[in-house]
Amino acid sequence: MSAYKLVALDLDGTTLTDDKRISQVNRIWIRRATEAGVTVIFSTGRGIQTAKSYWDELRLDVPMVLLNGAEIWKGPGRLWERHYLSRQQIRELHKLAVGADAWYWGYSVESLTNREEWTEEMFDRDWMKFGMGHHDLPTIAGLREQVRQMGMLEVTRSADTNMEISALGVTKESGVRKVCELLGIGMHEVMAIGDHHNDRMLIQAAGLGIAMGNADAELKEAADIVTGTNGEDGVAQAIQQYIFGLNAVPEE
Repeated sequence: MSAYKLVALDLDGTTLTDDKRISQVNRIWIRRATEAGVTVIFSTGRGIQTAKSYWDELRLDVPMVLLNGAEIWKGPGRLWERHYLSRQQIRELHKLAVGADAWYWGYSVESLTNREEWTEEMFDRDWMKFGMGHHDLPTIAGLREQVRQMGMLEVTRSADTNMEISALGVTKESGVRKVCELLGIGMHEVMAIGDHHNDRMLIQAAGLGIAMGNADAELKEAADIVTGTNGEDGVAQAIQQYIFGLNAVPEE
């Protein structure tokens, strides 16, 4: 049997197809892994507002690492911990985004809120993650650098056109480490799969770090191996090969 006891899956660009579905083949192999005693979790930048439907679809009663590690659940309906940005940081990030005419959004306890929905009342909420996006790559690169210079923030991205911001030290890796503690396993027993910069630290820390075929070039360099793309059931390919030791997905 596999040396890996936990599989940590990114969602967008990894477990999900480009039209945001979990393919039948991926569903089958995720189920087979869980039936074999492997814990399969999400490690995603999404919050519960946009990840829960996939959690429900797969019927996984396991921990989840959401918001790039800022929110960790022991299981459905069982919140474990949250890590917040300060309200002053939110004001500064919001001012920066507005000044650059960037698209922006945030995940609070109450909601996922974007630029069009933002009101003054939002500054009285507790935020776990704030994001910015801009289609001009030099502009978003400059914004990332400005946020890094603010200090005490974790800055990453899930696309070349965006930036995702959490409290310092809060990452997918820190979240998965907490889940490992909960389950009594080590990071060497984790197989992690992802496609972009916000997966990098986790993929480097995991026992087996896998980049998708459609992954960012830097992530492919950091990973141990590269699997198929999210349109080729790359997650299923990785599970069948590195959990079950199979070289090809058998015909159903």
